[in-house]
Amino acid sequence: MSNSTPLNRRAFIARAATVSAIGFAAPPLAWGGETPAAGRRPGPNSRIHLGLIGCGGMGRSNLNECAKHPDVVVRGACDVWASRREAVVAQFKDTCQPYADYREMLAQPDLDAVIIASPPHWHALHAIGACQAGKDIYLQKPMTLHLGESLAVRNAVRRHGRISQIGTQIHAGENYRRVVELIRSGNLGKIGVARTFNVMNQGPQGVGRAASSSVPEGMDWDMWCGPAPRRPFNPILASDAYSHSSWMDYSGGWTPGMAPHIIDLPIWALELGYPLVTSSAGGRFVVDDDGDAYDHHEVLWQYPGLTLTWMSSLTNSYDFVMRGEVEPARRLGIYFHGSDGTLYANYSMMRLIPEGKRMSGRQAPAPSIPPSPGHEREWLDSIQSRRQPSCSVFYHVHVDVPILLSLLSLKLCRSIRFDPAREWIVDDPEAARLAIPEYRDPWRFPKEYLAEV
Repeated sequence: MSNSTPLNRRAFIARAATVSAIGFAAPPLAWGGETPAAGRRPGPNSRIHLGLIGCGGMGRSNLNECAKHPDVVVRGACDVWASRREAVVAQFKDTCQPYADYREMLAQPDLDAVIIASPPHWHALHAIGACQAGKDIYLQKPMTLHLGESLAVRNAVRRHGRISQIGTQIHAGENYRRVVELIRSGNLGKIGVARTFNVMNQGPQGVGRAASSSVPEGMDWDMWCGPAPRRPFNPILASDAYSHSSWMDYSGGWTPGMAPHIIDLPIWALELGYPLVTSSAGGRFVVDDDGDAYDHHEVLWQYPGLTLTWMSSLTNSYDFVMRGEVEPARRLGIYFHGSDGTLYANYSMMRLIPEGKRMSGRQAPAPSIPPSPGHEREWLDSIQSRRQPSCSVFYHVHVDVPILLSLLSLKLCRSIRFDPAREWIVDDPEAARLAIPEYRDPWRFPKEYLAEV
């Protein structure tokens, strides 16, 4: 087996430590007189001072869910697009300040926590920078786009003692709780495979094509591209999370965009760790638009004792439910195939299909998983209690890593083997090298966080 794991590269990591910890080669902005890892820790009866990085639709939705609570005050809004950050400031004009550079906002000593809803290629640097500055994080999915980033964010949260929540808000729903209870009851018998999918039909036109466009006034396009490759401004790419899911460098495609919500359920219900082998196939077969991401993606993850699959299609919205003609729509779901029955579920419903009479006489388990107060409220409560919420990075790394391994498998056209104990790719030096991103100058990936301390 290969020895190229982060834990065995002490000299490599030591050299990387000379790079600025917040990911930028130039001198960092001042931290306002505090040591970066200290931060302001709100007491049990004080208000949580909150900032937002990425003022698009999802970030504002998360912020509004937090701001409706009386123990929250909105202190900062950061976005490279002036009109977006100013809209948030106008909403919270008595308390909120605008920032064009996330490092400047993180340097504020009176900020406790941040919601990170920037485009996915920024997630790792924003999350690690926030941890270093002593801020707790609510990090929108996908958690990261590279295996090295996923482990680094998890390690930064641990190293700096921060509270984290990944924005898979479906995890807080009642339906998922009932599915988990039913699966763990054993009523389905031994489960050998779980299948997951997300499908839609964009048609061959995809997200479309944009005419040549200049960068809008008040937008810093170079900062938007950040550590990812810089390309000419495209208004479709910049518009929203739905659209930038069609570009690999900035989103990883639709699998990182939707799989965190969907494979979360079998990983939770079956208490899965990391997959041993990841095999992936697909490509850009039908869609012809400005983007470059795959329009079909099929994944098989091998775990001890079972397999988990994923299917993504952008050009056909059939969801395996036998029925008559229906209009194209976005559909998703999870199938648990057991020796005694099959359970189909999505966000809001479940359907049980027995194998003949094998489930006769079996009763549904009584509810045992307590209801969530809401995904954002759970995070806020954890900031006060200093106990991690249900979708912290320590849980969600087991959702994020399989997705990132599937992207590597797709890129390399081969299966990827993973050692759960060492948390690294084995027997494939090229895949191990590609698992650590190379950022565009002057940004630097903080390799020192690849190792736990």
